Amino acid sequence: MKKILKLVGIAMGSLLVLILIIFSVLFAKGSAQISQTFNLPVDNIVIPSDEESIAAGEHWVKAECIGCHGDDLSGGVFLEAPFAIIDSKNLTPGLGGSGSEFTDQDWVRAIRHGINPEGLSLIVMPAQSFWYFSDKDLGNIIAYLKTLPPVDKVTREPSFNPLGKAMLAAGVFGNSITVAETIDHETRPGTPPVAVTSEYGLYLVNVSSCKNCHGPDLSGGKSAEPTAKNAPNLTPGGELIAWEAADFINTLRTGITPFGQKLDPRQMPWEHYKNFSDNELTAIFRFLESLPKLETTIP
Repeated sequence: MKKILKLVGIAMGSLLVLILIIFSVLFAKGSAQISQTFNLPVDNIVIPSDEESIAAGEHWVKAECIGCHGDDLSGGVFLEAPFAIIDSKNLTPGLGGSGSEFTDQDWVRAIRHGINPEGLSLIVMPAQSFWYFSDKDLGNIIAYLKTLPPVDKVTREPSFNPLGKAMLAAGVFGNSITVAETIDHETRPGTPPVAVTSEYGLYLVNVSSCKNCHGPDLSGGKSAEPTAKNAPNLTPGGELIAWEAADFINTLRTGITPFGQKLDPRQMPWEHYKNFSDNELTAIFRFLESLPKLETTIP
């Protein structure tokens, strides 16, 4: 009996040592991910100052940014968990805001490349989607951000404890945390003309992070957030096959589908996508209509 207990003790001890080794490796890898620096060439982006360009930038910001950074863009709590704390940044020039510190190039690197002024990857910043913004649209966005009224709010820097770093390295959060390492920083995508076309609809889908939740082929996906529901299939193989463009627009305007289902704004951020124009939403719908009919790929 003593021999059996001894063997069990040795096995448990070996298992514990193995767990500690794996945890240490993951912790080191996660720490390296967070501390990795990126040195990129300067993007030559013209930042306009005319009213029309600033208004165009405001349109983009309201459609893309307020969901995380708030209506006044002063940021706030994004994630507060036992393993990590993440705040969305204050983008205004108020106390604690990026607008009081960022140069034009800092804005470009943050939005297009997901990199902060110190060369580190931003945390949970959808730069992998904003990478698709044309130089003109990106310049307009920055032009508007530079006009924001100051809001004094000091937000916290992202913080991961050892467990959080191990979870990061293990891929628990997907590839959307340290965003800079997921971006091809050199190959610029083309931009179609602004029109009510499926081509421009694809551009809007790309910059709006739709594929992050609905999957790379938009046939449905599961969010990395544990409590999130499955994102629906947006191809003609899903329920949108019975929709018209007007149904799609009304759903994004009201948060209620043609079948009376209420969209949860925490999982489908319609409350800021409603700021897209009718033409933009129609272009998105035209693109979704043009997709191949795919079966839902989620359980």
